[in-house]
Amino acid sequence: MDRAKAVPVLMHHHVTPAGGMINVSPENFASQIAWLARDGWTSLTLDQFAGFLAGRPVPRKSILITFDDGYLDNWVHAHPILQRHSMHAVLFLVSGWVGDGVVRPFAGQTARPLSTPTHRACEAAIAGGRADDVMIRWSEARQMIASGSFEVHCHTHTHRRWYELGLSSATLRETLAEDLRQSRQTLERELGPLSDHLCWPFGYFDANYLAVARELGFGHLHTTHAFGRNLPGGDREHVYRFPVRDRPARWLRQRIRASYHPLQAPVFNRFKAWRRGLPPGA
Repeated sequence: MDRAKAVPVLMHHHVTPAGGMINVSPENFASQIAWLARDGWTSLTLDQFAGFLAGRPVPRKSILITFDDGYLDNWVHAHPILQRHSMHAVLFLVSGWVGDGVVRPFAGQTARPLSTPTHRACEAAIAGGRADDVMIRWSEARQMIASGSFEVHCHTHTHRRWYELGLSSATLRETLAEDLRQSRQTLERELGPLSDHLCWPFGYFDANYLAVARELGFGHLHTTHAFGRNLPGGDREHVYRFPVRDRPARWLRQRIRASYHPLQAPVFNRFKAWRRGLPPGA
């Protein structure tokens, strides 16, 4: 097998026609996923990706598709598109925002798909106690897993900015640890055994966060750091992911080439990191 020398990791939040920030329209998402499938890309599971980081081979054109938080539009719009092209994605789910209820129809099952709001509207709904209006349900998560379109992993229970609360190191560690324990218990109760993959809320982490994650057995830690490559033998506690823009497949093809080509990527990533005042990636 011609094996991958690097694996790009795509980061999504929303797929909705409502527009807004951190969103890709269903049309552009379909264009990107169709191109990946047509061009021969393998969408990895997290077990396969972990194996790659540990040095086990995966196909040359391998990619990891991730979503953060677990918004309703992931079920309504992203799920049927992934299913149509036999592609697989990873959902890092905020367990405290998910509720019970019957499975709602996704796009294509009804003449008029459910309304899926912008990110700002979703934030307002969650803050107002109406998370069920904008988040997936446990029943939908189970169907996504059963269909193979998604697998579900930890994105904490409350998705808080603990670093803004002015907590002492000891209190911060205790608070974060309790949140992660609650998330683990909830996910295991609703969906089954939990992996050792964790995605940091807002992409933030420091020495305290890392210490808690290690103590609780989370060995693969996903960031929002975009300008580096995931390589065999790479740092499993610092997975690079880049945000996907609301553009057709041509943009994604160029972005992957720029950031993962063995010659072009180191220059591209160093320059982009320097422009944003970030440490250079691999």
